Amino acid sequence: MAYSTQMEAAQKGIQTKELLSVAEKEHMQPERLMELVAKGQAIIPANKIHTCIEPCGIGNKLSTKINVNLGTSRDWTDLDMEMEKVKSAVAMGAEAIMDLSSFGDTQKFRRKLTSECPAVIGTVPIYDAVVYYHKPLKEITTEEWLAIVEMHAKDGVDFMTIHCGINKETARRFKEMKRLTNIVSRGGSIIFAWMEMTGKENPFYEHYDRILEICREYDVTMSLGDACRPGCLEDASDISQIEELVTLGELTKRAWDRDVQVMIEGPGHMPLDQIEANMRIQQTICKGAPFYVLGPLVTDVAPGYDHITAAIGGAVAAAYGASFLCYVTPAEHLRLPDVDDVKEGIIAAKIAAHAADVAKGIPGAKDWDREMSMARKKLDWEKMFNLAIDPEKAKRYREGAKPEKEDTCSMCGNFCAVKNMNRILDGEIVSIYDE
Repeated sequence: MAYSTQMEAAQKGIQTKELLSVAEKEHMQPERLMELVAKGQAIIPANKIHTCIEPCGIGNKLSTKINVNLGTSRDWTDLDMEMEKVKSAVAMGAEAIMDLSSFGDTQKFRRKLTSECPAVIGTVPIYDAVVYYHKPLKEITTEEWLAIVEMHAKDGVDFMTIHCGINKETARRFKEMKRLTNIVSRGGSIIFAWMEMTGKENPFYEHYDRILEICREYDVTMSLGDACRPGCLEDASDISQIEELVTLGELTKRAWDRDVQVMIEGPGHMPLDQIEANMRIQQTICKGAPFYVLGPLVTDVAPGYDHITAAIGGAVAAAYGASFLCYVTPAEHLRLPDVDDVKEGIIAAKIAAHAADVAKGIPGAKDWDREMSMARKKLDWEKMFNLAIDPEKAKRYREGAKPEKEDTCSMCGNFCAVKNMNRILDGEIVSIYDE
């Protein structure tokens, strides 16, 4: 039986090889996963051309996945370094790589990713149009914007962030609302500026059906971009953000009618106490479509530590229904991240994702923590290192301050509660002071 997309296959009762692979990874019956994919509540981004992919599933009934942003900029064009970041991210377990390149031979890098990288690959075609056409923003035509979307699909990209939700009406309302930090989405600001300069409707909104045809042909997942995501706590949950979300809910239904897989991008900066409500609103308006969140960053005052602010928000967001966390690095708001920044961002996002999986009761999530606890009880340091989310750092810290007695650490020594409890419960004498 023929099918065009993973969603259409699921609706027809076809268990694709990608679906079976994901079901095995998620410890889920294929029939249950197929039901979620058919409803749009789980997605399996896998462009038909990206043949080296190791597929993963994204949805709030599945384990929380993380995405790693990277790519060149005008100030930093080292493709070798970007590939080093890619390899490091994949080795550390990142499920998705998003190429945000905005300078240089972007197509060459993108094709290298889809021909060699097993992770899910995402892009933002708006950025590439500005690079590819080598002309002022105002002069890019509607047809040229749409042609870039098709180019990315043909290059094997698995999901594309397309800013369809900001149209003339939402732009008008945005200008009336007088935000503190305006639009902080790069793609959103670019298409807003184009609309203002040309007086035309957002081509991605106006010609949404054509975009869906492209996505259906190659089975590209639509990542509906949040042009109006808040860029500071004061702008969180404002009318511009919510109005755009309503539009994205409408566009989700239109995509599903064409069997195109969809996820929704969500809030950037947001106070901790607003996250749960935002997750619930998204799930209601977008009928359970997977939510892909950047952060949320729960404070505006931590440049250099925004991987931590994002991990705090990401854990809460995923616990309440977000499916996909976009990592944030210590370099956020400051510079293009280097390899070390990427690692710090991935670790923070993985901690957030795992904490949320434990809270959501994802099968197997707590088993990892139980294994670590058993290793700690036995003072089995090697097993603790092997189970650590960052084994390299754990080993480096211990080796940097070796204890007098190998079964303890330099923090507690003979005062080690674990060691002393093991001994006293085994009937041994515990002296501590003169040992």
